[in-house]
Amino acid sequence: MYFVATGKQPFANSKHDHYLALNICKGGRPELNEPEAPECYIDLMKKCLDSNPDNRLKAAEIEELLKLYYYSYKYDEVYDEFYKKSPAGSSFKICMKIEKEQKYYEIERQFKISEEYRKVNQHLFINNLTTHLQAIYTSRLLNPFVEEFLKDDINKYKITDDMSVDFCSLIEESSDQND
Repeated sequence: MYFVATGKQPFANSKHDHYLALNICKGGRPELNEPEAPECYIDLMKKCLDSNPDNRLKAAEIEELLKLYYYSYKYDEVYDEFYKKSPAGSSFKICMKIEKEQKYYEIERQFKISEEYRKVNQHLFINNLTTHLQAIYTSRLLNPFVEEFLKDDINKYKITDDMSVDFCSLIEESSDQND
């Protein structure tokens, strides 16, 4: 979601190591601000990336919001296109005749401001695409990360019956050491 909004990789200026993984586990997320992206999109991203999975949106809720954003932004084009093609009395034609509500105008305004900001500041995005030498954006096994944790002292961490590491204790230990 961050890449879609900014065209930049998340955490590009950070070393991709076990400390970044711990930071993400502790709630660290890529920063995204207005006018770089619409406020409604930033809110959606924050909900999707909530550190508590129970607080994250369901797929159907995300779909509804994305449709709302799309039709808010493209309402006039969509209305014109489908109004011409819709048979008389079709439900789509009737739904699209309903006047655009204020929230649709607000969403459209947010997207237009962000789009204009990107156009005006495009040179900044192109010149600011530096990536940390140890930022890796390909899939890889987490074993090296786990091995780093275990090098410290395996007795410090809770090991469950299935031999997995309790990352909550890792997070607490890491934050104590980094503070």
